[in-house]
Amino acid sequence: MAAPRRIGILTGGGDVPGLNAVIKSVVYRATDLGFEVLGIRRGWEGLTHQRRTAELDPEYVRVLDRINTRAIDRTGGTILHSSRTNPRKMREESLPAWLDPKTLADKQTSEGVYDLTDHVLDTIEHLGLTHLVTIGGDDTLSFSSVLYSRGLPLVAIPKTMDNDVNGTEYCIGFSSAITRAKEIVNRQRSTLGSHERIGVFRIFGRDAGFTALYTAYVTSTRCVVPEFEYDLDALAALLKEDHRNNPSRYAMVITAEGAVWKGAQMQETGEADAFGHKHKVNIGEALASELKARTGIESVASELTYDLRSGEPDMFDSMVASTFANVAMDLIADGVSGRMTAIRDGKYAHVSLAETAKPPRRVQPDQWDSNRFRPVYAHKLGVPVLLTPSLGPVVE
Repeated sequence: MAAPRRIGILTGGGDVPGLNAVIKSVVYRATDLGFEVLGIRRGWEGLTHQRRTAELDPEYVRVLDRINTRAIDRTGGTILHSSRTNPRKMREESLPAWLDPKTLADKQTSEGVYDLTDHVLDTIEHLGLTHLVTIGGDDTLSFSSVLYSRGLPLVAIPKTMDNDVNGTEYCIGFSSAITRAKEIVNRQRSTLGSHERIGVFRIFGRDAGFTALYTAYVTSTRCVVPEFEYDLDALAALLKEDHRNNPSRYAMVITAEGAVWKGAQMQETGEADAFGHKHKVNIGEALASELKARTGIESVASELTYDLRSGEPDMFDSMVASTFANVAMDLIADGVSGRMTAIRDGKYAHVSLAETAKPPRRVQPDQWDSNRFRPVYAHKLGVPVLLTPSLGPVVE
């Protein structure tokens, strides 16, 4: 008898609403096409730490079917869990306890750091996976490209609340994040007005300002983004004017976590993760302090971060997640791999994984009014509904 066709699916990086909808839709479509589906737990860690025994290790692998995935799309997070494991840069202390570093001498790339790509490929072969579906942002996609270049049939699905993956106008999780942010910002208007304060809302976006820009777009709020250093005195003057002219005596500004004013020196803190990312200092608190000093108005900082990635997906993320999953399965059924599902010019599409290696998308100068610290609302005829192009040519 022929060996079964078996798909592996994993989620990497931070969780976002919509991941479970992707997993369920892949399972449902895959079983229709005659595939078995294995869920790889904890992202790439599931393929670096999986023991190669006769039985599947439940710590890192789950058999997925229509029964155990039937209701998962109603909840947020990912039933497969996640991690920020980077198999190409595994520190010795992060290696699985059962793996002797001495056997990896030829895989050592620097002192105490190992490239486990071959190890991952061997694990994939051991599990009998004929295809892989990966769901993640830039870091997950980068290692997906490595595996595809080594001959593994693979299709990727983009997810990130930053919505900055090159090659697509949309990444799963973005709409839910903006929906949550809109609710929180509008709820806090009454408290800010009751105490006559300036509200500073810190939101995701260390390098790309789409979450700040779109939240400001739907709440009619001023915003600052990491793509452009800004004049702090000019922002303070406008917020003081907003405060004075508002009958409720409050003002608001949304700052992406990576946005800085001219002359500011913001340090990164903590230990870098496996992909080299450190946390930036809390720009919300720093900006609130500076605004109080310049305006004389009490200013308070609020976090729009982890609340935005929790809970079930909104309508748009539910729809896109299920559709991306089916586009991925269409490609697999047609024998196509090395692609990422995408939205281009407002239409469902797919692009080469090579697109994701290009620099992430950024807010463009014509999208943010640097004088008014607001999104640009006018002249949108012919612009994609998500306002920003996917960048890069479509690769046929």
